[in-house]
Amino acid sequence: MSYHLILCKTSALPKPKLLVLLVVLLHLSTATTTSTTAPTTAPTTSAVHATTYPSFQHLNVKETLAATPKRNENHETSEYTDHSDGDQGKWKLNIVHRDKIFTHFPDHHHGFEARVQRDVKRVATLIHRLSGSGAASSGGGGVSYAVEDFGSEVVSGMDQGSGEYFVRIGVGSPPRSQYMVIDSGSDIVWVQCQPCNQCYRQSDPVFDPNDSASFSGVSCSSSICERLENSGCHAGRCRYEVSYGDGSYTKGTLAVETLTFGRTLVQNVAIGCGHRNRGLFVGAAGLLGLGWGSMSLVGQLSGQTGGSFTYCLVSRGTNSFGSLEFGRGALPVGAAWIPLLRNPRAPSFYYIGLSGLGVGGLRVPIPEDLFQLTALGDGGVVMDTGTAVSRFPTAAYVAFRDAFIVETASLPRISGISIFDTCYDLNGFVSVRVPTVSFYFSGGAILTLPARNFLIPVDETGTFCFAFAPSPSGLSIIGNIQQEGIQISFDGANGYVGFGPNVC
Repeated sequence: MSYHLILCKTSALPKPKLLVLLVVLLHLSTATTTSTTAPTTAPTTSAVHATTYPSFQHLNVKETLAATPKRNENHETSEYTDHSDGDQGKWKLNIVHRDKIFTHFPDHHHGFEARVQRDVKRVATLIHRLSGSGAASSGGGGVSYAVEDFGSEVVSGMDQGSGEYFVRIGVGSPPRSQYMVIDSGSDIVWVQCQPCNQCYRQSDPVFDPNDSASFSGVSCSSSICERLENSGCHAGRCRYEVSYGDGSYTKGTLAVETLTFGRTLVQNVAIGCGHRNRGLFVGAAGLLGLGWGSMSLVGQLSGQTGGSFTYCLVSRGTNSFGSLEFGRGALPVGAAWIPLLRNPRAPSFYYIGLSGLGVGGLRVPIPEDLFQLTALGDGGVVMDTGTAVSRFPTAAYVAFRDAFIVETASLPRISGISIFDTCYDLNGFVSVRVPTVSFYFSGGAILTLPARNFLIPVDETGTFCFAFAPSPSGLSIIGNIQQEGIQISFDGANGYVGFGPNVC
């Protein structure tokens, strides 16, 4: 049985105010794409004609469990695998899922529990940032740097006790390879630095700026320093401080430095050199902010990349590779584009318009206003690489979950586990029939997920859970479990996010 991703799409990069509708069907199980050729137009925001798609699919239980990590084992992989495209002026490097690189837990159940606890804290962080005191400043435009389209290898760092996915980059001159958490909800790029007055454990040696010929501190009077929300001054040098809702923080000096992605050098990137750091980043050297604000890597390079990047988060337990690429040349032809929404209270976040949820080919009766971003900046739906499990407001989640339970009445239910209240004992099953699960986007696009993106194993014995949870606030979050295996592209300059057409 093929899994389906059904979307409204155009084949060109978004150019606002031109309207055309087409439908693309992606067969995720075979990684082939069927689409029609579209003219160079922009995505529509009008209603889509009725589309038909399967009301159910099959989850291969045996295959999914076989791909689940069961013991403490490390897999070797090359630090970088380059796929250059000179005609497009871009770099493409491999994304490797965490299970291919690091499995530091004795079994999958312990890894699952640790992942959930980090996820709860991650959600608390996002909500804290939207509570008023934690909201980020809007910031201005990005600083102009000369850089071609580029990309980097991404692996998940979840099993090292940190963010869900890591990127392996070089910091300084000569470059020192470091694992960095990639975070689409953050703006600051920072690494732990010597002298490290307070540092958490990381896999690589802590970066020493004295060993880098390209490291340069930023003065307090610099315009870059002025763009920081919490900046200070010490001995003429700009100081930064970033606190997260879970109690994590990084404090240090601001600098400009050279970052290396594969064979591509990116010079004069503003980074934080953290001398006092604490939190959930264990294993990584720091954080690579990919948010929509001016101080993120995307924002700093916006003059050259148009605020554009695309990624594929490879599905759990597979031996395939995904990618992270920057630059307009990396944006795919054939994606289904939907508008991004700005929230002045949280300019780093990528908000999208979600109008509803579907189960079994039918739309669940949920008031659309439960997903709307209000004029005051409350509610709304955020795309986030750092959150694993998607959250929805309680009323929306309950209706969504109950519809799923009705359609899975033939499957053996068991008690809830951790944050999941809908779980099944699939021990002994080779394959099970499950209803399709869909996201209805404002403007008519429909994203129908593969089964492995919403029914996930929580142990090695066949316990699977519905991979959604209620939100403790009105904020909805589309997490990385639901994003896995789907090419996702951000065109920040024009304000669009694209889904497909490729799978990974």
